Amino acid sequence: MWYHKPVVNEELLQSLPNLRIVASSGVGIDHLDLKLLTSYGVKVSNTPFVVSTDTADLGMALMLASSRRLVEGYEMAISPDTEYFPVDWLGAEVSGATLGIVGMGMIGYKVAERAKAFEMKILYHNRSQRKKEDESAVGAVYCKKIDDLLQQSDFVLLAVTLTPQTHKLIGKRELELMKPTATLINISRGLVVDQDALVEALQKKIIKAAALDVTYPEPLPRDHPLLKLKNVIITPHIGSATKKTRHIMMEEMIESIEAALAGLPVPHEVS
Repeated sequence: MWYHKPVVNEELLQSLPNLRIVASSGVGIDHLDLKLLTSYGVKVSNTPFVVSTDTADLGMALMLASSRRLVEGYEMAISPDTEYFPVDWLGAEVSGATLGIVGMGMIGYKVAERAKAFEMKILYHNRSQRKKEDESAVGAVYCKKIDDLLQQSDFVLLAVTLTPQTHKLIGKRELELMKPTATLINISRGLVVDQDALVEALQKKIIKAAALDVTYPEPLPRDHPLLKLKNVIITPHIGSATKKTRHIMMEEMIESIEAALAGLPVPHEVS
């Protein structure tokens, strides 16, 4: 499967009685009905580790681009109407700012490693606290309650898996807890955020900005209000989109398929 295609439903499974495995690219498996697949005796694999570095890089790129208003600056620099560059056109500092990471798995931790180089204060919220040595290596402070993280952070970065528990994890209440100068960065899944609440928060300046690699749906309808806001940067779900990583992802999917067909343990099998 690539970009969640083809759709694996009961109709497809009934038409493929010899199906052994569904090898899905990337780490997210929210597009798959694992109970249904298990009932047909079909294994599932993904490619979780290879995507972490590139996705963390993109998270930092979105933070920098949003804070320094790179898209707006580019448009100003090339506009035929630009006669001078205004001296009061300012961005926000990243170095020394507070970054709140929601979801401190592989991707979230790699973001923290990068943020440390920017001398950022790092807070994180996770289902469980990481080891003390992991925290001290990046200078991260655990927030048991997400509310504490939201209230303190200049940048809130979402790196969670989409589950029933994280569906619309960030809604109206959570956005109102954030600083009016804060930026929301989403590199997880679009459905982790209540998009209607986000549009309202951006329009009413409840938060300053958003930088999104993921939305719901993808792409957004061309008349969606998020596409009309200047304080939003949207990229087309390109967290893992580098030549090297995509090549490795395909190799790992092939390895899983070959193992399943040979009756061997499947690398990166999703239990």
